Amino acid sequence: MPTDGSAIPGVLIERPQVHGDGRGRFSELYRAAAMPHGFAQSNHSRSAAGVLRGLHYHRRQDDLWYVVRGRAQVGLADLRVPGPDPLVETHVLDGEQPATIYIPRGVAHGYLALSELDLIYWVTAEYDPSDELGVAWDDPSLGIPWQLDGTPVISDRDAVNPALEWERIPSFA
Repeated sequence: MPTDGSAIPGVLIERPQVHGDGRGRFSELYRAAAMPHGFAQSNHSRSAAGVLRGLHYHRRQDDLWYVVRGRAQVGLADLRVPGPDPLVETHVLDGEQPATIYIPRGVAHGYLALSELDLIYWVTAEYDPSDELGVAWDDPSLGIPWQLDGTPVISDRDAVNPALEWERIPSFA
């Protein structure tokens, strides 16, 4: 599978080969040998256009995301190395152009649904609420350039995610 570049170490964006004909298409999304860790759980998230989820990060879990339907702008911020200029980037995933994005632990992640969206994601650890950490999606020190058209719809939980304070971020060494 071809890999797109990412400035954040450990983030992998794979563009699978698509086999299509008049019946539809087929793509291989995941191969265990290509991933740093195995997966323990799979989840499906459905979002209306304008929903912003995140930013979330984990100490013990990596994620692999795949957009089944719709378009998502993925925002990433590397919280593994404290400093005044954390690595931040965005990518657009589109269900019509298959791609997966592997997000390692310590990289804060979120997405803005640019349209109605179905996202499937695999995680390397089963759900553990003690490992659900967050930082404000609009933190000015991260400056994620969200493609907003108005005010996003966010959850009550994400609305209270704190601003980035390095002393609150766990060590990922």
